[in-house]
Amino acid sequence: MTILKIDIHTHILPREWPNLREKYGYGGFVQLEHTGCGCARMMMDDRFFREVEPNCWDPAVRIKECEQHQVNVQVLSTVPVMFNYWAKPEHTLDLSRMLNDHIAGLVNDNPKRFIGLGTLPMQAPDLAIRELERCVKDIGLAGVQIGSHVNDWNLDHEQLFPVFEAAEALGAAVFVHPWDMVGKEQMNKYWLPWLVGMPAESSLAICSMIFGGVLARLPDLRIAFAHGGGAFPATIGRIEHGFKVRPDLCAVDCDVNPREFLQKLYLDTLVHDPLALKYLMDLMGPQRLALGTDYPFPLGELEPGKLISTCGFDEDTQSRLLHGTALEWLNLDKALFL
Repeated sequence: MTILKIDIHTHILPREWPNLREKYGYGGFVQLEHTGCGCARMMMDDRFFREVEPNCWDPAVRIKECEQHQVNVQVLSTVPVMFNYWAKPEHTLDLSRMLNDHIAGLVNDNPKRFIGLGTLPMQAPDLAIRELERCVKDIGLAGVQIGSHVNDWNLDHEQLFPVFEAAEALGAAVFVHPWDMVGKEQMNKYWLPWLVGMPAESSLAICSMIFGGVLARLPDLRIAFAHGGGAFPATIGRIEHGFKVRPDLCAVDCDVNPREFLQKLYLDTLVHDPLALKYLMDLMGPQRLALGTDYPFPLGELEPGKLISTCGFDEDTQSRLLHGTALEWLNLDKALFL
């Protein structure tokens, strides 16, 4: 059985970009140091962050690996450490434009292989809206990827609402990815920010948008969350119970039961466990779930689509998970990729 396979959660970087410390006059930005052995090190000033391989920047390598795993299309977004919401807004905008133009170029060169999501200077909503409009109207991206919070703002902050409102009006898909994990200072061993912090971040983002009334006010916003929604699906019972027993604390900005929003969210399938995926299927149905792998990083699904294929779903369900939901979220036609 051959089914079109679209991976909505993959990250990419340019091979090179300017020295941002020199360009902007201060540090804290990520640079790539190519080691000469085919790999590169992501460096934050003089601090090592992560080693990456050519599949992080070379489209030919990505396409070859996609062919090995029968992935037809990748949705490209930047690595979340490149959000740089902490920087001066004009500098984040400048860097966002560079990253977005890079992704748009890859999509233009390989329109049947790649779909693009941009990044925005979310700390300056007026600039973010301007770049969102450019992404969708001028350079042909399908939407944007944003972080699970923006500095001290959760995603229900009133200053961020116009960005989501603009995304809905433009028909842009929004992908929310955890980053800069809350409580990371208490999780400095065992890779806990990635194992514990990231699932909590995704739940923080979803709950903020539900309780803050963002999803209720923007019913046509197409928004997806990484890593199967993190801790949110497993704790929806607790969240709903809290809403019912303490409406004075939970229902202050939105009086709609949180469970009612399960059919307004999209999640990727990156849950690493067949029982977890089957639970998501029971909770939300295949119409809200789309293949996502976090390629090319090791915490992702290393054999894209394997979890879906081994859960015993029928062909129609697999088709929905492997491409149908992705196309609906992106508002794209399947014929574009055949």
